[in-house]
Amino acid sequence: GIWPAFWLLGSNIDSVSWPQCGEVDIMENIGKEPSVIHGTIHGPGYSGGNALGSSYSLSGNQRFADSFHTFAVEWEPNVVRFYCDGILYKTRTPADLPQGQIWVFNHPFFILLNVAVGGDWPGNPAGTTVFLQTMQVDYVRVYQRSTPSSNH
Repeated sequence: GIWPAFWLLGSNIDSVSWPQCGEVDIMENIGKEPSVIHGTIHGPGYSGGNALGSSYSLSGNQRFADSFHTFAVEWEPNVVRFYCDGILYKTRTPADLPQGQIWVFNHPFFILLNVAVGGDWPGNPAGTTVFLQTMQVDYVRVYQRSTPSSNH
């Protein structure tokens, strides 16, 4: 039931609510899948269990919690690219949305880093769940292009 995450939430959440504000999950790792991370976009009509997600897995018996990793998104108008340790593992564009749904990722967002306990997806903590849990973050970097990309 442990659920660390790095994510972005639309800064207009107070005026339009979730999921209309948009959410980009840069990295989610649930305790029952220690070698897998998930990158996901949520918006109106494609949120929660219907969100557009993809996963990235470490090879062998490696676990994300055992060493530092880099997680990134390149976010431009009409494209979100997901990376783990410098490897592009998924690209999302408006063409990926369910028919009739809108792309809600062309406005400001803010970043959140958290560790949750329990929930529908990771499940409740089991008797074997170890507490106290920590998430060590070495750094967070945010970059912005000096000129807009020409591919939008």
